[in-house]
Amino acid sequence: MIRDKDMSGLHHEWMYGNNGFLYRHGGYWWDGTRWYRPQQVVDRAYEGYDARPVTDAVTVTAIDVLARPATSHAVRVVKIADFTAPGEPLPHWREHLALWASHRPPGSRLLDQCIVDLQAPELDPARLVDRAGLAQIAELKLEGLPHPEHGRKDLPPPQAETAEGPRWSRPVARDWAEQYRRTHGPEKLLSAMTAFGTEQPQGLVEDHNRLTKIIADSLEDTEESKRNRLFTRGSSTRREEQAAHLAWSPAVAINDGTDGFIPLDAVRTTIVEAVLGGLARDAEDLDDSKDVFLGDIRSDVVHLIDWYILREPRLTPALFGEICLDARVRFGLAPKDVGDLLRRSLHLDSGLDHQTLNALLDLALPPSAQSLDGR
Repeated sequence: MIRDKDMSGLHHEWMYGNNGFLYRHGGYWWDGTRWYRPQQVVDRAYEGYDARPVTDAVTVTAIDVLARPATSHAVRVVKIADFTAPGEPLPHWREHLALWASHRPPGSRLLDQCIVDLQAPELDPARLVDRAGLAQIAELKLEGLPHPEHGRKDLPPPQAETAEGPRWSRPVARDWAEQYRRTHGPEKLLSAMTAFGTEQPQGLVEDHNRLTKIIADSLEDTEESKRNRLFTRGSSTRREEQAAHLAWSPAVAINDGTDGFIPLDAVRTTIVEAVLGGLARDAEDLDDSKDVFLGDIRSDVVHLIDWYILREPRLTPALFGEICLDARVRFGLAPKDVGDLLRRSLHLDSGLDHQTLNALLDLALPPSAQSLDGR
């Protein structure tokens, strides 16, 4: 039995979720073969989540539960018209299960094939972590976590609720921390300090600095020629400050993807199609062998990738994910092979240093495209 309010969500998961159909302990799921942790780490190459299997999981069946000692608690069968779903988990659930088992018709599935739960070392209540433990695993300050009351949807699904608050298994906390870094890491990694002491995307800062120099040089030329009386002669420091303020709005306009001078969405599409164009030529030459070699991405395309991600660092995972997804769907290329290509080509021709590149690719490539071989 399920609640009416849960019907649409469960139907979507069953039809399109590409995961299991039995959920326990805050999102742990079973696919008929093995147990997996709650889905949190996005894999854009497959338009879904990376399935993370539970270590040392033990499947608990109805026969396992019924083998435990019974209590004297009485249970009974009720009519559906008289049934009201309780707000809390049923006490004495073993006795309810026994009553259900006794009413099963002949030919029903064997009780040792009826899955009811899982056990795993990571789900030991003594090993669960609270908000402070979650913050420590994610390397965040406690106040940096989503608000416990208003931001619960942004926290990982808890494995237990206690009087002191939610508790999480360490692997679930680590998965959430990984996705948090993937979401926020590229923007932090590719940021720089502006002349005004604020952090902005590195590309915006570079454009601003370049425009500042152009305007400052123009002001200096104007002062020297005495052609424009609107500007008074002043020190170079004053002139640079004035130039920085004059340059800010044009720099923002260049980097504004919604209504700026450069259509950033069109740039992204151009990058994706340029990379896929090269992959199309390689895909024609592939044979049935397991060895796949993809030719390097052209250097000018890599330079365009640099330009884009420095101005839209938060969209880097979406860019790389779209490339891996389209290469898989159009040409049957494994995300790992495309990830190796991106890593190799960027290391050859990107203007970013190798340490920054490695950190960015670890954050932005889909999990299925990650490979240490390409470093």
